[in-house]
Parts: sequence; structure tokens; C-alpha cells
Amino acid sequence: MTETYDVVVIGGGIHGAGIAQAAAARGFSVMVLEQTAIASGTSSRSSKLIHGGLRYLESRQFSLVRECLLERTLLLELAPQLIELKPFYIPVYRDTTRRPWLLRAGLSLYAVLGGLHPAMRFRRVPQNQWKKLDGLNTAHLEAVFQYNDAQTDDAALTRAVMRSAQRMGAQLKMPATFTGARLGGEFNTIEYRHEGEIETCKAAVLVNAAGPWVREVLERIIPVPSQLKIELVQGTHVVVPGTLAQGIYYVEAKDRRVVFVMPWKGNILVGTTESIYQGDPADVRPLPHEIAYLMETLAHYFPHYRSGQSILGATAGLRVLPSNEGGIGEGAISINARLRDTILHFDRQSHPRLLTVYGGKLTTYRLTAERVMAHLAGILPARGVVADTRHLKLTETD
Repeated sequence: MTETYDVVVIGGGIHGAGIAQAAAARGFSVMVLEQTAIASGTSSRSSKLIHGGLRYLESRQFSLVRECLLERTLLLELAPQLIELKPFYIPVYRDTTRRPWLLRAGLSLYAVLGGLHPAMRFRRVPQNQWKKLDGLNTAHLEAVFQYNDAQTDDAALTRAVMRSAQRMGAQLKMPATFTGARLGGEFNTIEYRHEGEIETCKAAVLVNAAGPWVREVLERIIPVPSQLKIELVQGTHVVVPGTLAQGIYYVEAKDRRVVFVMPWKGNILVGTTESIYQGDPADVRPLPHEIAYLMETLAHYFPHYRSGQSILGATAGLRVLPSNEGGIGEGAISINARLRDTILHFDRQSHPRLLTVYGGKLTTYRLTAERVMAHLAGILPARGVVADTRHLKLTETD
């Protein structure tokens, strides 16, 4: 007998897990199809931060920053085992592009957008404390600002959200590869490969939360739905041996990009890079020039890593961003300046039983899931609410 669900979600990353949790909390029957493992893609290869996105103020994404900061405050309460507030340090040198007055103004606005919560306080670190900053290069150093943001284990957080969904009845099939779907009148028919067999189910709504595989999923649906123009942007991180006792460092690389240098599981994590990726999402790998770029940035700010520093590992993940209509040459929009809002593509007229999630931030996964459910409110049947995601605690283990 063919199983029927209210919602079928494709993708077991943070957004797929979040949507499953939100749907189950509203009493809907949910199944998640994940092709490899929970958080096996981008959701385990991020910068591990639950943050407002201080750098997004430069591109005037004020609403996004405010949303992120409000979600950060909530997630710190919901997942204290998984998310921890940390001090962040921004060093300013003679040749740093972002001058002290600009950083003070940015941090002031950041605090206001965060509701002037006590965790939003920042300060200028006195010069007599610079020597305590983990060996930070003090040559030509003019100022150091300290503020707070949060760090998490992105994969562990994703697994916790998925467990929360499952406790409320959501089902997970994994590994399960989505092979196709036919959009229908009352229900969609969905086909997938699970344990070597082709299986089918029906769903009132299909949610495409496949992350970098979003286009591949859409190409397997009949009738073929419209797609937004997007690009996959590769970001690489390296892990090196060492310790950082004071916190996380927010530094400016030679091309003005922001790079984070942070403690991670007894070592140091450095990232990230941003470059257009055009291959198979399953084949993404750290590139030699990306690793060199990150190691050069690390050595510039922490000179004791200059001589023959080995790396313990490197990972590369893919983000989904709106397509750069200006192309690569003159007039192109830089990756760093593009909007980072999550886009929910929902064609109520042509395909009311399909919703596609483009992009998204780890910090706002819960808010994104709530918005997905709001879009689907008129399509899904009436069910009894089970819980409110604003109050669902998340833990490392059950």
C-alpha cells in the first residue's frame, strides 16, 4: 500500500530538518528523504557560527541581521548544550580597510539591531591586554574591538533538530535517493530509491530543501517547474593544530574578505573562501589555492604559524546564492555583496503543491521553516498543533 503524507521533504540538512520539525509541530505527517546522512553536505561544512552577520551591514542587509540576532538569542535558550556565546575580536592595523570609527559605528548598529540585549555589548580592548590575545600580531596594530556572537557544532545541531522532529512523529528514510515526482491535483506522487528498491509515496506537499542539489531535484519533477537563477558558491575551511584560549578572531584577508580564526575541538578552524562552483555538488573539494589563501591569512595575523605549518584537514561546502547577472567581468556583483536572504519559491497558481528553498543561513533555519509552513497554510489540511518550535529544547542526545 502506498503511504500518504501531508509533507515530504527532500534533504536532511539544517533546513530540511527544520521544516520537518515545524511541520510535525503543527501535527502534520512528515517524511524526510536524505540521500546520504543528516548534515552530510553544507550543514556540516559551515563556519559553525550562530551569528547576526556583522559583515552584512556593509551591504545594508539590516532586516537579515536583525532576524539573525533575534534567532541567535532564542537558540541560545533552546540549545545551551549545542550553542555557546563566545567573545569575538576584530584587530585593526595601519593598513586595515575597515577603520576604527567604522567598526565602532557598525558594532553600535549591531547592538541596536540586537535589541540592546546584554550579550550585544562591545568594547575596545586596552592596549595593555593585546599580549594576551593568543599571539596576535601586534606590529602596526592600532585597535582591537571585542563583541559577542555564538558558535555551534553545525552537524550536531542539525541532528538535534531532526531528532526533535522525529519525536513528534516525523519519519526519516536514509539513505534514500529522490528519483522523481509527478505533481498532481490533490496529491503528488513521489518516487525514491531506498535500500536498493524503488519505492513510492504520496504527499499533499513536496518541499525541495536539497541545498546544492536543488536544481537536480527540480529537473526530476513532472511537469517541469520553473527555476530561479542561482549559483553555487564554494567555501573552504582548514583545521590546523593549535589553541586559541581567548575566543574567535574576525580578520580581514588581503582581498578585504572576512575570515574567521576560531577554536574548534582542540584545534584551530580557519575559513572561509568564496568562489563560484560549477561541477557536481557531490564532487566539491578544497582547492590548493584556497588552502594557501587561508594559511597565508592565518600566518599574517598569528606569526608563529608562518614556518611550515601543517594542516589536519580541510573541508569544502556549497552555498546557494542568487545568480550574478552581471557576469564575471565589469559590472559584476561581488559574491560578498550579494543578498543572503533565503528565497522560498512557491508558485501558488501553477504548482501549489511544491515549494523550493533556495539558500538559507544556519542561524535562521527555524524562522525559515516557520515561513515555509506559513506559505503552505492554505494548501495543507487542518491538523491539531502539537508544539511551538519557539519552545522546543534541543539537546546533544535524547
